[in-house]
Amino acid sequence: MRTAARSRVAVVAAAGFLLTACGSASVGSGDASSSAPAAGASSSAPAASDSVVADAKTFVEASLAAKEGFTPPSTGPKAQKAGSTIVYVAADLTNGGVNAVGEGVKEAAAKIGWKVTVIDGKASAQGRTDALNQALASKPAGIVLGGFDAKEQASVIKQATDLKIPVVGWHAGAAPGPDTANGLFTNVTTDPLEVSAIAAKFAIADSDGKAGVAIFTDSQYEIAVAKADAIKAEIEKCTTCTVLEYQDSPIAEADSRMPGVISGLLQKHGDKLTYLLAINGNYFGGARAALKDAGKPGDGPPKSVAAGDGDAAEFQRIRTGDYQAATVAEPLLLQGWQLVDELNRAVAGEAASTFVAKPGLVTKANAPTGDVFDPASGYREIYAKIWAGA
Repeated sequence: MRTAARSRVAVVAAAGFLLTACGSASVGSGDASSSAPAAGASSSAPAASDSVVADAKTFVEASLAAKEGFTPPSTGPKAQKAGSTIVYVAADLTNGGVNAVGEGVKEAAAKIGWKVTVIDGKASAQGRTDALNQALASKPAGIVLGGFDAKEQASVIKQATDLKIPVVGWHAGAAPGPDTANGLFTNVTTDPLEVSAIAAKFAIADSDGKAGVAIFTDSQYEIAVAKADAIKAEIEKCTTCTVLEYQDSPIAEADSRMPGVISGLLQKHGDKLTYLLAINGNYFGGARAALKDAGKPGDGPPKSVAAGDGDAAEFQRIRTGDYQAATVAEPLLLQGWQLVDELNRAVAGEAASTFVAKPGLVTKANAPTGDVFDPASGYREIYAKIWAGA
């Protein structure tokens, strides 16, 4: 899974995608790598890096001000099968992003006239298998995968498709859109490479091209590896920045593992470690204790930046300068509504929508006062009108 994901990222990066996208598992035994500028680099390197830094600063400024990309399509099938029950199978309900998407699903289901059963996969592959089997036994009108790879549960998902139960996913693969190979009617997510580009460019811009970076991912999830590899590729475009570490550590064990990991990295790299870039903000709740014990200031360095999802705990840390500087937030409630709309399209026998919501860069300057990143695009009214057949 890691090799395939990295190959895709390499191809995309080679095509120059990451420069333009936003313009329109245990620690120690996992994959940890260190990078530094090549010896004898050409004299043109500083000029090239200056260009990368300038581009990153322009990119970040635009990302902070972005207000578009949150309006879903205004056409689709009216509400199907009133009174039906769907099941939201959560990867781990202690994960803020997974939980927030589930709240969006429940909110939307109430509007379309469906009931929702929520089953917690309890942060393990076996737990998710058990949860999916429980979902199948209830014979629902549809199933939503909340935050885990469809490939992991291929055999159970095949049972669902054989029973004509449509399955949609949130963060259930490395790309948005239909995924028939893995039994998904569609996968709802922002573009993971776009999310990675924003996080990496923030570190480049904020450091004036001097970032010393540690990257954290979880190889249990294809989307997490794709995002982390893209972050690494983007940072390496800045010849005066350095990728010091690439750490593979389970998200679900971040609270217990990260204090020791961070302590070790501080001892190894000292003041060279100026940015922590992770594929999920859960890592930084665990990192906080070690940074505080080491006498590091809450506003950094090192500065913590998450490439998704943007939950209440992250926003609180960002607002108060409590060991997190930024996150690339997804419109989680909007995605919950989209998941319900996609299931309705599947039940109606229509094609999935082509809508892919944009992510948003959140710093102390624009952090929401509430618990979620919920752009004002009128999406609730749009979906309600579609489902009413208006």
